[in-house]
Amino acid sequence: MINVYSWSTPNGHKVHIMLEECGLRLGRDWQAFPVNIGAGDQFKPEFLAISPNNKIPALVDPDGPDGKPISLFESGAILLYLAAKTGKLLPPTDRLKFQTLQWLMFQMGGIGPMLGQNHHFRMYAPEKIDYAINRYTNETRRLYGVMDKQLASSKFIACNQYTVADVAIFPWLRNWENQGIAWAEYPHLKDWFDRVSARPAVQRGVKVLADLRSPIRDDREREILFGKTQYQKR
Repeated sequence: MINVYSWSTPNGHKVHIMLEECGLRLGRDWQAFPVNIGAGDQFKPEFLAISPNNKIPALVDPDGPDGKPISLFESGAILLYLAAKTGKLLPPTDRLKFQTLQWLMFQMGGIGPMLGQNHHFRMYAPEKIDYAINRYTNETRRLYGVMDKQLASSKFIACNQYTVADVAIFPWLRNWENQGIAWAEYPHLKDWFDRVSARPAVQRGVKVLADLRSPIRDDREREILFGKTQYQKR
């Protein structure tokens, strides 16, 4: 059984959804172990042993490519591993495969970091900094526009079939309202979002560990997530 060490965040849900979309079922083929990032679980030695960057998610597959256990961190790498392991959600032709990979990299290099900064400065920063809020809100809107334009001529993000790129991007857009987004400005992206939301595997994936997460409750959690604890050398 595959072990997933995760939390209810966009990057965590990427892997939860991917597993379910690949035909692997929670409780039968894989199990989720919560890593409460507000409590500092990500800094525990046993987690750092499989995720040296102290970020969720991480995965341990006892049946790796050579029949031996393999551990992986970085959600994009995990998605590609699962696509290779199951033969799903990554097109077989070189043309479509590389089209898909470019949009996966778009999520890893653009959507994740920029929307993450958007969330931080709009929702979590101890002081409201207009420059930062405007910078990351405007960049978020620009990225939404890139995807909306792509989806004007493509059924899904990378091509006309559902791929790992859709899995990677979708969880990051679920908090669209707090990102300063008005769906009316992105009709093609909204249509895609609704179609992906309706997929049974997606609905199962976003529920994983969701009942354990709560809003930041106190200064201790805020310090763990955003303060000096996060930046200590380990």
